[in-house]
This record gives sequence, C-alpha cells and structure tokens, in this order.
Amino acid sequence: MELLFNYLPKSAHPQIDVLLKELNIDIRITKERLTKHGDFRFYPNKKPIITINQSLNPYRFLITLLHELAHFKVFQNYKNGMKPHGKEWKRAYREIVFPFLTPEIFPNPICSSLARHMINPKASTDRDFELVMALKAFDDQQGQIHIYELQEGAVFQIHNGRRFVKIKKRRKRYECKEISSGRIYIFSPHTEVFPE
Repeated sequence: MELLFNYLPKSAHPQIDVLLKELNIDIRITKERLTKHGDFRFYPNKKPIITINQSLNPYRFLITLLHELAHFKVFQNYKNGMKPHGKEWKRAYREIVFPFLTPEIFPNPICSSLARHMINPKASTDRDFELVMALKAFDDQQGQIHIYELQEGAVFQIHNGRRFVKIKKRRKRYECKEISSGRIYIFSPHTEVFPE
C-alpha cells in the first residue's frame, strides 16, 4: 500500500485507502508498457490482479487505477457476462471517479477535461485528445514533441529509433511512412516523437 501511494497524488491518499480496504485485489506496479497504461486480470482460484505502469505521472496513474477498479467492480457483479467497456463498466467507472473529481485532487485543466470525459468514457483515455493533452502537461518531457506539431514532410523518430516521414492528416490521425521499409503507419495526434 505504501509503495502504491508513492505513485498517486497526495490529496487522493485518504480516499484510495478507504476504497482499497473494501476490495480484495492485488495491485502490482510494472515497467512501462507501450500498448497500455494498466490492466485488470483474473484467474480461476486466484486473487484478481491490477497492473499499472510505473512510468505514469500521478494523475494518469490515479485515472488508470480507477479505470481498472471499475473493471474489477463489474467482474465482482457480473463475472464474465459483460462487454469490457460496456454500459455496466461506464456506470461503475463514473461511480468510482466521481468522488475524486475535485480540483484538490486533479488540477485544471485535467479536472475539467476528465469531467467531460466521464459523460461517456471511452475504453482508453488515449482516445480523448483534450484529456491526453491535459495529462501530458504533467509528464517529464525529454526532447519529444507531439506529431500534430510537425509539418508535413518532417522526419522524426519514435521511442525505439525507427524513422518516419509525416505524410498527411486523415480524419483525426496522421499517416506516416517508415523510411527503412516504405510502409505506411497511422499515428494518434498526441504521439510523442523526436524531430530530426
């Protein structure tokens, strides 16, 4: 529990303490995973597990924890009979997030963006551009910029060193060509890249 609190905003500690004392679940902090911030898993005859990336800023960490706790609540009530991000999960997620939705816990613009997001929460906060950008303001930036900030034709690298050229914007995402293979990839506008 003490280790978990190191990753959360201090103002959320009392509420998290109360919430977690009610639940029988393991929470594990993992190395960064590029495809997800956290997940909820259950196995027969074992305690359910939530994993959360250690690399998240405190506000994204808290949102991810609450997102996964909503999955756990749905599992407790319905077992496997529901869609992962269906109406039952959305209801549970709203109920869990609502008590935390204060400026004492989430500074603006995160608080207002999260409030709008919770009207109809998506499966991932990464699909909500406004909320992502509000959260990224609290990340450690190390020379990255967002792909939407690059001009068409600009060359950039991603975290693993692969190089791309930004081609054009589709509806919301950006089409880019990998320089080494010539293959086309689609990137979210808030993807962090290293310009060359």
